[in-house]
Amino acid sequence: MAYDPGAIDAALAAAVGDEPGLIAELRLAFTDGASRALTAMEAAQDEAAWTAAAARLRGLAASFGAVRLMALAAQAGEGAPRDPEALLRLRRAIARL
Repeated sequence: MAYDPGAIDAALAAAVGDEPGLIAELRLAFTDGASRALTAMEAAQDEAAWTAAAARLRGLAASFGAVRLMALAAQAGEGAPRDPEALLRLRRAIARL
């Protein structure tokens, strides 16, 4: 699954039209939200909290067309809480946004 850097911008442009300022603002809101969801996953103390945070990240990624991040969040949510490898993959995916 390759990362498509234009997918998020295309999804935003489809939603708001040709408004570069608004697209940039929404992109920032998306990356901030993804970072907060990842922080919640890192802080999860039990399976329920881990699964809920992963689901939030997956849903956010789906809303913005970030298919790879969505898949990684879904995979992480099915794994062990605070899995260091899953967190690393998610951190890298968010950094690429």
